[in-house]
Amino acid sequence: MHLVLISGLSGSGKSVALKVLEDANYYCVDNLPSQLLQQLVGQLELQGYDKVGVVIDIRGGESVAMLPLQLDALRANDLDLQFLFLDAQDSTLLKRYSETRRRHPLASDELTLVEAIAEERVRLAGLSALGHHMDTSALKAGVLRQWIRQFVSLKSSAVQHQGLTLLFESFGFKNGTPLDADLIFDVRCLPNPHYDLSLRPLTGLDQPVIDFLEIEPEVLRMRGDIACFIRTWLPSYVRDSRNYLTIGIGCTGGQHRSVYFAEWLGRAFRDSACVLIRHRELPATSNSPARP
Repeated sequence: MHLVLISGLSGSGKSVALKVLEDANYYCVDNLPSQLLQQLVGQLELQGYDKVGVVIDIRGGESVAMLPLQLDALRANDLDLQFLFLDAQDSTLLKRYSETRRRHPLASDELTLVEAIAEERVRLAGLSALGHHMDTSALKAGVLRQWIRQFVSLKSSAVQHQGLTLLFESFGFKNGTPLDADLIFDVRCLPNPHYDLSLRPLTGLDQPVIDFLEIEPEVLRMRGDIACFIRTWLPSYVRDSRNYLTIGIGCTGGQHRSVYFAEWLGRAFRDSACVLIRHRELPATSNSPARP
């Protein structure tokens, strides 16, 4: 059985993620109390289900605190398990609740929406490091759906690299730093293709932009330094039993330099880990699939 567990902040996109799994023929369960998880898995295995998606979050009350123990028990049984934690900046969550006019699960006469979000973040703080932490703040629904599909597709190729997935994510500092990044490298000090009018409408995926950057010695030196740092410390992250290591590469707008660096680094490490490349500021079709 392939089990995908989803948790995270209310309003971060868990319903979108579960719908992606449902469309991929997963048996999906929303708002399951965590103490029922092993019972559910056992029952569905007896019934012959081989793909299951489950959302466990703050709506289950205090039972969500038991989720780490449930994860340990399931992993001890060699279950093919992926855990996804969705997150978003407070300002994004407030905007989403304002637009949908839905009630936060923790909101009450005693707690405002801002306080409810803060309380939920405290209660879920221990979960985000247990699996893949994904920041949905700047993502449109189409991009999020694609990123979820990519995440689920990693299970087979990750096995070839002792379970480690190395994720390179380009972003623009003008839209904030990603919450899910374990390491962040700032490439704003490098020559900017934006100021070349012929390159401005292009991205770091386009050959003219690549050519512009690769004639700059500083670009070549920085990409080599970043690659050296990652290669030096990657074994330590593996020994730390990391399943995912997210590396953010940021420039001003997230269109040229950071995109080029994410793509180049992804190719450089494709033999060392299961590699995924994401471009937060580009359309969904620009994000690269998983690479063995």
